[in-house]
Amino acid sequence: MKSKKAGFWLSLAVGTVLCTTAQAATVDGVEVSDRFCLTCHGTDGQGNEGIDAPRLAGMERWYLKRQLELFRDGLRGTHPQDIPGQEMQPMAVILTDESIEDILDWVATWEYKPAEITITDGNPDRGQTLYQPCAACHGPNAEGNQAMNAPALAGQNDWYLMNQLINFKEGYRGDDSRDQYGSQMRMMAQTIPDRQAMKDIVSYINTLGR
Repeated sequence: MKSKKAGFWLSLAVGTVLCTTAQAATVDGVEVSDRFCLTCHGTDGQGNEGIDAPRLAGMERWYLKRQLELFRDGLRGTHPQDIPGQEMQPMAVILTDESIEDILDWVATWEYKPAEITITDGNPDRGQTLYQPCAACHGPNAEGNQAMNAPALAGQNDWYLMNQLINFKEGYRGDDSRDQYGSQMRMMAQTIPDRQAMKDIVSYINTLGR
């Protein structure tokens, strides 16, 4: 874990050389800008499975804004078992409302590209049945629903969806009662029987495209 952390901070230091903005802060002695996102999420915002950093390209502005605020305010990424969240949380602490808006404008310029399918041992037919309760919030085609504060699932990295279902079910995410929608999702995740069922659900979402 120590070497992974060292690599993370080294890549962060390198990544900040590639972007310049008016907002900057120092985290553990490393100066970072408010556009350091590319270091983990990729220069084109398509995500990085190796460090469980999801794609940002194509993510809804309102949802990304809320997640950045949750990380910044310590409502997400503080559980000791949520390692990727713990790495994201101190990055978000430096953000101001202004810099969050800058990030949102910047991310909106990234081109969406179809996500690579990495989960191949799920049963999408069973997943379709298991997905039905999810559709009430996330939409019948997993297109998301801002009125329900439910993000789109279709088009997101399947490995990230799988990891977040695990995090919600295990209580690593949504454990802070101040995170209203995360807490709701945590309760819904308890109805998913096991990890195979999660794979089935994600495999079905993979069939929906974007």
